[in-house]
Amino acid sequence: MKQILLFGAGKSATVLIEYLLEQCARYGWLLVVVDAQLSLAASKINGHPSGEAVSFDILDVDSRTARIRHADVVISMLPPSLHIQVAQTCLQEGKHLLTASYIDTQLEALRPTIEEKGLLFLCEMGLDPGIDHMSAMKLLNDIKALGGKVTRFYSHCGGLVAPGNDDNPWHYKISWNPRNVVHAGKEGALFLKGGKKIQLPYADLFSERRPVEIQDQTYCWYPNRDSLHYLDIYGLPHCRDFVRTTLRHPDFIYGWKNLVDLQLTSTATFYESDGRTLASVFKEHMDRFQFSSWLEQKLKSQLEGSQELLRSLMELVELENESNRASKQEPEEMLLVDEKGDLREVDLDGLKYNAAASLAFRMHESKLTLQQLFYLGLNDDLTLVNKGRCSAAELLQFALEQKLALKPGDRDLVVMLHQIAYELDGRSYQVESSLVLEGEDDSRTAMATTVGLPLGIAAVLLLQNKLPVRGLHIPILPGIFNPVLEALEQKGICFVEQEKTL
Repeated sequence: MKQILLFGAGKSATVLIEYLLEQCARYGWLLVVVDAQLSLAASKINGHPSGEAVSFDILDVDSRTARIRHADVVISMLPPSLHIQVAQTCLQEGKHLLTASYIDTQLEALRPTIEEKGLLFLCEMGLDPGIDHMSAMKLLNDIKALGGKVTRFYSHCGGLVAPGNDDNPWHYKISWNPRNVVHAGKEGALFLKGGKKIQLPYADLFSERRPVEIQDQTYCWYPNRDSLHYLDIYGLPHCRDFVRTTLRHPDFIYGWKNLVDLQLTSTATFYESDGRTLASVFKEHMDRFQFSSWLEQKLKSQLEGSQELLRSLMELVELENESNRASKQEPEEMLLVDEKGDLREVDLDGLKYNAAASLAFRMHESKLTLQQLFYLGLNDDLTLVNKGRCSAAELLQFALEQKLALKPGDRDLVVMLHQIAYELDGRSYQVESSLVLEGEDDSRTAMATTVGLPLGIAAVLLLQNKLPVRGLHIPILPGIFNPVLEALEQKGICFVEQEKTL
């Protein structure tokens, strides 16, 4: 009997386990799920005859070796720092390994031995990284097959909350590891723009809104840590713009910039939290970092901007009134003289609309500043932290887990978009390929679906001898991404493509 061994039964493994149990029942295989919490692994197996729940310390070499020895393929959903122990034992026992995590330096060092033993260690096989690689490479290969030259590549991905359950000022709920949410972007970002390498420090990632429209919804993006790592991997030597990004709601970007400015993502500042409420620990932190002065300056700046916009709006209204009194021309348009003395036509209604919209935006931001902080518990005198000595970042993570958790029945949202510009036969084109997927509920999330299914599909293909690739890989080869994307499409994970001439 063939056996699949899965390490980790957390949130992202729910759909993966269900899929593997279904496949094991179909083919007469066995799924063994190992987790530090036996009750969690058992709850995910839920008495299925093709599954077995096991618990032991992953650092226990004997227990780990015994289990891996009996497996045909191993999947690790453990924290990335623990993959190396699993990988070394897989090498020792001659077993294939699949993960959704990035290839780190420790794993890279094993590459020669992996190849020598004829094993497949397939990494970055989740959503991002994972589905993003596969869907992008399929598009890029199609363009190259036509003879096209890619000049611009933007790849966006985000885990958000479904519109029907978007009920907080952050427009966000946690569907994956909350620690990763808190620490995202801390190493800054490196990408290519206009043929130049752009390096942004952490504080600047959230300093501006970078809008993008995906299937009639507007999101904002910030660049990922090192996009350039994939420039050669994707085979794009002529690309002048290359960036991989994370998507969020515009208000989230604004609010997270505030959290960064207030040092709430810091791991260098500590507080005693036992027996204290969120409001109490937050107050100590805010006092330390002069929250009152920060808030006063922020609101003053926004108020001054709002006053200037209001004056401009009133001047435009008066200008239109004067135009109406002075002539019979249409009130929507009038002619003015520019700095060169040339007449130009001005759409007063358009100017008024833009000024009013900018004013409303400033007022929205002023209100949002405190709304978001209060929502995270700035005034919560009931919720006890009880995390011992914790950093500001750990305090923030606790607040996010309490305030931005998916509620029973809530649905999350996964959004992905590739924007690829290319040249062919003297003309320029842009293709956009988008994926929008809602979860079923707070357990079978879109995040768990898109992280877990690629791993599950790859494991099944491997056991069926339909993945002939060997060595240390990410899913950028047609022999991997073609069958996996086809299977994902059968599960409803489909991309919508649009192409236009530039």
